[in-house]
Amino acid sequence: MSDAQAASPHRRAAAFFDVDNTVIRGASAYHLARALYQRKFFGTGDLVRFGFIQARYLLFGESKEQIDQVRERALSLIAGRSVAEVTAVGEEVYDTVLELRIFPGTKKLLDEHIAAGDEVWLVTATPVEIGRLIARRLGATGCLGTVAEHKDGFYTGRLLGDLMHGAVKADAVRELAEREGLDLDESYAYGDSLNDLPMMNAVGHPCPINPDGRLRRHARDIGWPIREFRGRRQRVAGRSVKTASWAGAAWVAGLVVRAVRRQVRKRLDLR
Repeated sequence: MSDAQAASPHRRAAAFFDVDNTVIRGASAYHLARALYQRKFFGTGDLVRFGFIQARYLLFGESKEQIDQVRERALSLIAGRSVAEVTAVGEEVYDTVLELRIFPGTKKLLDEHIAAGDEVWLVTATPVEIGRLIARRLGATGCLGTVAEHKDGFYTGRLLGDLMHGAVKADAVRELAEREGLDLDESYAYGDSLNDLPMMNAVGHPCPINPDGRLRRHARDIGWPIREFRGRRQRVAGRSVKTASWAGAAWVAGLVVRAVRRQVRKRLDLR
């Protein structure tokens, strides 16, 4: 096999894939949020708040404070909703949107690992229920994702553990390897940004896929292989910010404008 070496005879190898912009073009949570908004899980006001957070990200980059804000707000929006309901929406989003956004090159690489007998795990900040859904559809072993607490089948609005992000990904990979008897020295990890660097440093065969500028420079400096599965137009769009971020900001702005117009029309009609 060209891209995945055989596992140790005593301990199995694994391949760990980030999801957003590594397996799927754009942000999976963005498409889930859009579907939930269309089903009136939350209102335009919530989108405005996320829009401000998004704007800060575009201007100043990612921060722990921003991540905590997004996490707390997202958890509050699904509090009281059933796990089955959110998962059903996720199934529909996969069938209608996400499946069409899978990078063929990444899918081929993932399939090669499966054919070689490696375990294949998705490691993502996306809710674990959605990550498991994607993993199941791709034929992967499973998913390490963000876990929202639920009781009696309904979300409580609290998080179990930390957001699956940055160093937390590496910790989760190491814990899984210890539990499942995986050989991390013979394992692979794939991601698109510096947020995936701790996970990639935890294995013997790190490989950026569709990397952002900072990860690309880091990979070149230390001699890591780089895989590029985006088309030329997508690469150009990704040089400054991720396409999904701009799309999300534009979508929020459009929704706010339409909501304001509706309110203006209603007031005019009442006169």
